[in-house]
Amino acid sequence: MNTILETAKSWLTDFFDQEVKEEIQHLITNDPEELKDRFYKNMEFGTGGMRGLMGVGTNRINKYTLGKSTQGLSNYLKKAYPDENTSVVIAYDCRHNSDTLAKTVAEVFSANGIKVYLFSELRTTPELSFAVRHLNCHAGIVLTASHNPPEYNGYKVYWTDGGQIVPPQDGEIVNEINSLSYEDIKFMADNTLIELIDKDVDEAFMNASVANGNFNASGKDDFKIVFTSLHGTSITAIPEVLKRAGYNNVSIVEEQAKPDGNFPTVQSPNPEEPEALSMAIKKAEEIGADMVVGTDPDSDRLGIAVRNLKGQMELLNGNQTMMLMTKFLLDKRKETGIQGNEFIASTIVSTPMMIALADAFKVECKVALTGFKWIAKMIKDFPDQHFVGGGEESFGYMVGDFVRDKDAVTATLLACEIAANAKANGSSFYKDLIQCYADYGFYMEKLISITKKGISGAAEIAQMMVDYRENPIAEIDGSKVEWIHDYNSSIAKNLLTGETASIEIPKSNVLIYTTEDGTRMAARPSGTEPKIKFYFSANTNLDKTEDFIKVRTQLEDKLDRIVGELKLG
Repeated sequence: MNTILETAKSWLTDFFDQEVKEEIQHLITNDPEELKDRFYKNMEFGTGGMRGLMGVGTNRINKYTLGKSTQGLSNYLKKAYPDENTSVVIAYDCRHNSDTLAKTVAEVFSANGIKVYLFSELRTTPELSFAVRHLNCHAGIVLTASHNPPEYNGYKVYWTDGGQIVPPQDGEIVNEINSLSYEDIKFMADNTLIELIDKDVDEAFMNASVANGNFNASGKDDFKIVFTSLHGTSITAIPEVLKRAGYNNVSIVEEQAKPDGNFPTVQSPNPEEPEALSMAIKKAEEIGADMVVGTDPDSDRLGIAVRNLKGQMELLNGNQTMMLMTKFLLDKRKETGIQGNEFIASTIVSTPMMIALADAFKVECKVALTGFKWIAKMIKDFPDQHFVGGGEESFGYMVGDFVRDKDAVTATLLACEIAANAKANGSSFYKDLIQCYADYGFYMEKLISITKKGISGAAEIAQMMVDYRENPIAEIDGSKVEWIHDYNSSIAKNLLTGETASIEIPKSNVLIYTTEDGTRMAARPSGTEPKIKFYFSANTNLDKTEDFIKVRTQLEDKLDRIVGELKLG
């Protein structure tokens, strides 16, 4: 506690704003536990950049922690590009303080002689990724906490390729940041280096989105969509993109259309949560819509609901939409005869069905760690291969490589193209998905997420991972565990034969158990939230599409048994 107290007292110097000093002094005097949580560590970069609670302290998002990160990044840019006039582009979402924090970040860059393109108003994360390359910038920043609760904010860093920073670059930047004291931050802006941007970049992004996501599907005039931005940024792009692609029956959930960092109509602005799309689904039932689409605050994730076999709206998961989107893109390439040297992409905790799909189409499926920065790295590392599309279970998808992060804008258009085309041909999005299960194997996934907050919570999560490593599970639902892939040690071990193999992707704190019958369990602490996540996958054959309901029930029962067996329910 002495070290924490000393760190806190270092924020009482004249360098810091008066209200900051007063708040810290109040915490020192009246709330040592809160003081401890705010200063026991520095805010760190995780799978999605730097994300956390807003407030005073080293373990909070504020002008000083972001200022220090920006100063370190400025220093790194100068070292990386010593003979160039460096430039960055900055965007921000609807969250509280995002606009003022974005302005602070812009001022620090400019104070270091770096040209800044700052969006004049809130914009989507995929547009920021696009803008990095469109404007030939050296880096990009977006102020967002994605789908986290209202009290959070964050800071994502993108590099020249439009993808988020990855090793070893991220570590080098962090080292640069850690070498600084807060007093090293240059806050005095050079306003001649800050240029506001908006419509020109908007036009270029939306045109590219339509070019990549529009396949001239039939039946657009007869296809009804309900769209909700969940109070976020996608309202600035998705309605216009759909309109340009020919969709005129788009109903917007007006109660959720205005950007609002309080997210007043939802418990969580996360399209993975059924509750978040409840208002949109209700509207869809009222007007007889074919599809519901909702996006998270920075518009990189999308949730889709479509009509099931009973005609009811059913929320699909990220694995399901990823599968059908990828198959559609592969089908379109096959139709045009443009084939050869392609790859699709997924992540280690997403459905293995993507590999089965790739095998059927005779293309490569590259599998990466969680986070689209790794898929962006694949595109950069394999310039001679054509990236078709890829995604992850957490409701993210990327269509082509013009954006180098998950992109709910273009993915929304693609989903509508698939569904409109299917309806025009006497099928549906849902029926096409069932056909995929018959063609490539019926894979079903389940996610269990356990929240453990604070210092004690972090320790509990760490201990859970230790236990799964040191006392491995021998059997899951009656099937022996065959392989354990430990991405922290980069070793895969066959528990039945003793065989070992090296894992050739970067280290990460992830464990994956695979049984003899193909059942999988992955355990992974979240890189952006105080959670540990467990991902389950089970599969079987679907011999006839008519057996879908029966076989789905069997897989659901199996997954429920596993969760109960491991006492995670």
